[in-house]
Amino acid sequence: PLHAHGALPAMGISRDSQHKRRLTGGKKPHHHKKRKHEMGRQMAMTKIGAKRIHPVRCRGGNMKFRGIRLDTGNFSWGSEVCTRKTRILDVVYNA
Repeated sequence: PLHAHGALPAMGISRDSQHKRRLTGGKKPHHHKKRKHEMGRQMAMTKIGAKRIHPVRCRGGNMKFRGIRLDTGNFSWGSEVCTRKTRILDVVYNA
């Protein structure tokens, strides 16, 4: 159903476990609405390009920095115990 302004109702992204069933398979009762501390956010969908970062306010007034576009990164090669800041040329696989 469309609303007056022509868009679908927005659904919040939540990191809660309220929607999950019990270990026995039974449903849990919903005893409260979504809370701020259970909030999740949309994924950044970072692209390769000139550095563009958006600050995001987090719990406790702290800031996270969401990479919108990046061309460099700090990468670690575990077996060689080697970490370097390197330029990103291409993404082969990301999961």
